[in-house]
Amino acid sequence: MASVSVANARKSYGHFEVLHGVDIDIQDGEFVILVGPSGCGKSTLLRMIAGLEEISAGRISIGSKVVNNVAPKERDIAMVFQSYALYPHLTVEANMGFSLKLAKAPKEQTKQRVRAAAEILGLEHLLDRYPKNLSGGQRQRVAMGRAIVRNPQVFLFDEPLSNLDAKLRVQMRSEIKQLHQRLKTTTIYVTHDQVEAMTMADRIVVMRDGFVEQIGSPLDLYDRPANLFVAGFIGSPAMNLIRGQVSTSGPLELIADGGGKLPLPEAAPLERGAQLIYGIRPEHLTIGQGPVAAEVVLVEPTGAEIQVTTKFGENHLVATVRERLDLRAGDQIVISPDLSKLHLFDAKTEQRWSLSS
Repeated sequence: MASVSVANARKSYGHFEVLHGVDIDIQDGEFVILVGPSGCGKSTLLRMIAGLEEISAGRISIGSKVVNNVAPKERDIAMVFQSYALYPHLTVEANMGFSLKLAKAPKEQTKQRVRAAAEILGLEHLLDRYPKNLSGGQRQRVAMGRAIVRNPQVFLFDEPLSNLDAKLRVQMRSEIKQLHQRLKTTTIYVTHDQVEAMTMADRIVVMRDGFVEQIGSPLDLYDRPANLFVAGFIGSPAMNLIRGQVSTSGPLELIADGGGKLPLPEAAPLERGAQLIYGIRPEHLTIGQGPVAAEVVLVEPTGAEIQVTTKFGENHLVATVRERLDLRAGDQIVISPDLSKLHLFDAKTEQRWSLSS
């Protein structure tokens, strides 16, 4: 195992720069997920760590060794790709042991490592099968097994679950997390799925347009997003974000663009007339009481919860409730936001304002 350090890493293709001075320190044994929308640079950064892309500027270290000019095979890393990339003419056992065969490892050692990895992944009864006889989840386990047998310092995962169906993705998320807890190998994982990131990571790196927006634990990012982008990206359903202006007189309220008013904490250090963005998560809205009059637009039962989309003025608020409320489109209701869970963002900089923490 080893730590990984990325210091002022940049990547350019000609005059076009796709990574703009990225800094990340990953501790020995940590599970870190790079997350962000398509094109944000997360896979490029992962490939730079793996040595599959050259670094244009900056430094990448694995353990105490700077690896900028070190060949991928000499970095002591193992990578699992989105595509399984299994050899169709080889059995599961041969696929898993292929890298050790290339390294001319003793046959008995290869056999022992493959059997040990197969036991961890529940593949013992499939070692004699060929990839065409396996399900998608089983093929992904074989790809993971091929990485495990190398006993690397660092595991790299590049969107490994995106080809699986929804139910299998949930199952494989759990299996990868349990695998990390068992092996305790430093792991860097790329995904565009923020739910995947929230459920698996020790820490999340949120990226956008080649920049790091915020680094923190899943709940840190959820409870204290640094800016508007992180607030809107982390969380499902997404945080409600309403633009407006602080009332110039009377009660402290947000006069929302498009009509309507939202309450603000009376003790909040807000400048009258200031332009801001009001953020409240769906689970922090209560239906049936409060100062906000709204109309029900859509009711979406999900089983354990009901998502209710409402409209006030020209704005929409989504509330998540666990009660079995009898609501229909067109119903007139009132809503109360939990002001202790309120997030406010500067309308110009889009940075979060600290109300209490």
